[in-house]
Amino acid sequence: MSIQPLAPADASLLELVDRLLNKGVVLIGEATISVAGVDLIYLGLNVVLAAVQTLEKAEEQRAS
Repeated sequence: MSIQPLAPADASLLELVDRLLNKGVVLIGEATISVAGVDLIYLGLNVVLAAVQTLEKAEEQRAS
């Protein structure tokens, strides 16, 4: 099994994912399901996506 080099499109996607994990990303979303103007279900989403090292570094900076 030989290792194939990444195509330029794959490399740029890989670089994007690497940058997002190194910097960290917060995704926030909301959705409300309603019928006849009455809110039935509210969905809230908060997601933090980061590498463990990034979170540890942020915690160290916050502690000092």
